[in-house]
This record gives sequence, structure tokens and C-alpha cells, in this order.
Amino acid sequence: MTVAETQVTVVIVDDDALVRDGIAAILDGQPGIAVIGRGGDGRDAVSLCNELEPDVVLLDIEMPRLDGLQALEEIKRSAPHVAVVMLTTFDTGPYIDQALRGGAVGFLLKSSTYEQLVAAVRSARDGHTMLSPSVTRHVVTGYLAARRPPDSDDLSRVQKLTRREREVLELIATGAPNSDIAAALHLSEHTVKTHVSHILTKTGCADRTQAAVLAHRIVRDS
Repeated sequence: MTVAETQVTVVIVDDDALVRDGIAAILDGQPGIAVIGRGGDGRDAVSLCNELEPDVVLLDIEMPRLDGLQALEEIKRSAPHVAVVMLTTFDTGPYIDQALRGGAVGFLLKSSTYEQLVAAVRSARDGHTMLSPSVTRHVVTGYLAARRPPDSDDLSRVQKLTRREREVLELIATGAPNSDIAAALHLSEHTVKTHVSHILTKTGCADRTQAAVLAHRIVRDS
């Protein structure tokens, strides 16, 4: 497989040119990631996604002409294959809920680290959800507040995990990205990524958020 075939293509849309340029500089410096388009408002986001067909679009929320949440709706209608990651200053509940219901696969704060930004782009291309820690806590809290009674097999699903996988799961439940988990457990990020993949497979969870909800449910109901 060639480098071009494995490259993650990204469009960045934010009404602040300094933010756009800064994010582009970070991502273009990463192996296997290429920024192929930039825009300043929601209309640009929709046009660029339709024209360039990127793997991932990083989308601000508060923008002129068409805000990020409205642009998300149009993108999922006209270019559903594009993975949308919301990148914003705001982590208020309504924004988070609307973005995730609208089909965004990531929700990052602009205060996120470079490592979290890069990880979110790679995760989005691979079909996985990546949320800022505070956003993960909001989502998990919401699930738990309205949760169904725990499934009878919840405990058995977690019991399939090795001791190390359970340690990783506990940190996933805090919203920690792979880089933080690696540092906390003195592992490489590649090893953590492998553990996360095993956790999702063994528990039947579709993504990290579902795994975090499962971990919290086991703790609260144990």
C-alpha cells in the first residue's frame, strides 16, 4: 500500500485564520496526515467536503453564514462518508448533544493538546469516536442519568478483560486519551491502542464512549 493510500486527508473550517493556520501547521507536520482545504464559515465547510471529499473535517461551531452544527447537518446529508470532528471553545451540553446526535464522531475543545488533536483525526478516519475528557464526562453522565437497568451480562463482559485491559478501561472512563493512558501505565501508545482494540472487541462496545459508560455502570451497580 502506498503512502498516498494510507494518508488521512483533512479540511479545517474556522472563522479565525490564526486558528486555521495553527491547526494546519500541526497536522501537516504529522506523518500520514495532509490538510487539503481550509475555510472560514459553514458554507465553505459544505462546499469543501463535497468538492474535495476529505476523510475528516475539523469544524468550528460559531461561524458566520452557517454555523458548525448547521454545516454538520448538511455535510452528513451530502457527504456522509466524511468524518466530522467539532473543534470549539464551547463544551456546553446542548452543543455536545446536538453535535453527537447529528453524526459528529469527535468533539474537541480548542484547549486540547496537540497529541489529542492528532489522535482525534486518526481516530475519526478509522471510524472511532474521540472526545475531550470533559465532553466524555458529560456524555457518560447523561447516559447514566437516563440509563436502563444494567444488562445481566455487563459484569461478564468486563470479566473477559485482562488485568491490564481493565486498568486501561478505567482510564478510558475518565476521558483520558491514549497518550495520557500510556504515560499513566508506563506503556507505549501503540500498546495502549492494542489494549483499547481488545477491550472494544471483548466487551462488544462500538467505541470508547460506550466502553466508558460500561465501566461507570459496573462501578455504580457493583
